[in-house]
Amino acid sequence: MEKSSIDPSFIDIEENLKVINERIAQAAVRSGRKPEDVHLMAVTKTVDSARINHAIKSGIDLIGENRVQEFLEKEPELNLDGVSPHLIGHLQSNKVKKIIGKVDVIQSVDSLSIANEIAKQARNHGITQKILIEVNVGNEESKFGFDIHETEEKTEEIAEIDGIRVCGLMCVAPICENNLKLLNIFENMYKLFIDIDSKKRDNIYMDFLSMGMSGDYETAILGGANLVRVGSAIFGPRIYTDKH
Repeated sequence: MEKSSIDPSFIDIEENLKVINERIAQAAVRSGRKPEDVHLMAVTKTVDSARINHAIKSGIDLIGENRVQEFLEKEPELNLDGVSPHLIGHLQSNKVKKIIGKVDVIQSVDSLSIANEIAKQARNHGITQKILIEVNVGNEESKFGFDIHETEEKTEEIAEIDGIRVCGLMCVAPICENNLKLLNIFENMYKLFIDIDSKKRDNIYMDFLSMGMSGDYETAILGGANLVRVGSAIFGPRIYTDKH
């Protein structure tokens, strides 16, 4: 009997997406919202172009890449019609000029200096770059982002820089086995998100609250997230190579 030419991992992607979308819908309803109020981002770190394209064919319209060089290498092979690419990993200043104009949103703006560099390169390209402000919600030394207590002030300062548009907040929550504690962390982010939005400052649009990953996206939705970043739950465990 002739073997099927369909890559088994492609079938897994379709099944995984069905399960994830069902869980997102359930969590959204539990949080008092509609399923369509929560955006699913497929995180594509170390995922090859063929599997990313299959996820797009299966309904993914939002992808997030961690590294500039990895995205630039994959981009020519990706079917990005109708798909919004975001950069979600830490961005070094010397990589900014390479990614400006290539992604719709840079989610990981974690300092005034990187915001200024993004704005400078955006002005050079004649565009306004959408960004999210990264919050170090757990105040962890190993993670990037603004302290939650200074975020509102820094957001207002960044919003005054010509060449960028502030479109929300993002965070990477601490690893936490206590679900109630984790929910509280997400709820604190949501409160900050709402507080900033309520001020109606110029050039601050709280469109996205990006939080929650493969292991905690349902809790993040219950805490107020409207964008969750899911990688391994869609594509399976990451396969690291020397290249990535």
